[in-house]
Amino acid sequence: MILYIIPMQTSSSNRPAVSSLFREIERLHGDLPWGVFLDAGTGTHSIGWAASLATERWTAVSGAEAHAAQAADAIAAKRRAADRVVVGNWADPALLAGERYDTVLADYLLGAIDGFAPYFQHRLFARLRPLVGRRLYVVGLEPYVTGEPDSEAGRLVREIGRFRDACLLLAGEQPYREYPAQWTVDHLEASGYRVIAAKRFANRYKERFVDSQIDMCAPRLAKIADHGLAYALAARGEALRAEALAHVAREDGLRHGFDYILAAEPA
Repeated sequence: MILYIIPMQTSSSNRPAVSSLFREIERLHGDLPWGVFLDAGTGTHSIGWAASLATERWTAVSGAEAHAAQAADAIAAKRRAADRVVVGNWADPALLAGERYDTVLADYLLGAIDGFAPYFQHRLFARLRPLVGRRLYVVGLEPYVTGEPDSEAGRLVREIGRFRDACLLLAGEQPYREYPAQWTVDHLEASGYRVIAAKRFANRYKERFVDSQIDMCAPRLAKIADHGLAYALAARGEALRAEALAHVAREDGLRHGFDYILAAEPA
């Protein structure tokens, strides 16, 4: 029987609820030792948190060399001799083959992996299963670029997401593809896990979210051969930025959508 508890907790961080999410994982972990730790989709936030835990050693995996280098630089002062940052793709069966970790973190990995291994999401948890010795924590984002929003904030968040994804696609890149919590629960169970806890956190996006999502489009727009189209998209982005920032100032953020945490163990 799934324990699917979903209390709403509001966050105002720029990456929604990041410290609240990690604190909740610590609460769920309780007195269990962290042991040998795998950050299966690392970034500067998650690797910084992993390095703060009482682990025996940790491995952090990134699908991009630039991201791996950034994460390694961020943690250089705390990195021990046995700790390592690895560049690899989870679609590669040789990645960490034969290894096993007491604790595995998949921090927004489900959405991000589409940029490195498209259409691999339904196989991700089965791929990680041999590596999970004791506990898997999944952090995800409920999709917000699909469906009809029920508020002005929701409309703005969706429009920002669609604008960002359109720019990525036109530049020949692959946008992230997020999946709902229930989809994730279903696929965890089908992949040999027992889901023991789940929570979701209400998001409140602020200035840095708006600016970062629109600013990331500038180098992509520079790749578009049709300069008229690129110019029109840039103008649309700035109009969307102004509208969203005005809402943030007026309402103290764009309140829309949820992050979620799932804790699972090998069945």
